Amino acid sequence: MSDAEDRKIITLARSARARSGVPQGAAVRDETGRTYVATAVELPSLRLSALRTAVAMAASSGATSLEAAALVTDADTTEVAAEDLAAVRDLGGAGTPVLLAGPEGDLRATIAAS
Repeated sequence: MSDAEDRKIITLARSARARSGVPQGAAVRDETGRTYVATAVELPSLRLSALRTAVAMAASSGATSLEAAALVTDADTTEVAAEDLAAVRDLGGAGTPVLLAGPEGDLRATIAAS
């Protein structure tokens, strides 16, 4: 993955977060280069993080693999929830990079979904 591709997927996740005014935004890129962008789903009967929502959108659209994922969060952390990494791994396979960034798009960590 190139630096330009990294910046693009982070920018898309950042835009989703800002547009919705929520703490997290996420984006995933599938094997064909299509990108799926999401924020968290918080309904009485359904709760999904932003990253799990983006993975679900990709899977429901027919993606069979992921090249990368990005999570933009206002939380001061360098970790991604185990459930989020599991969802990325389920569709992307072990080692799929998850780019974790802050609200300004600053890359904090790249974590392999293992």
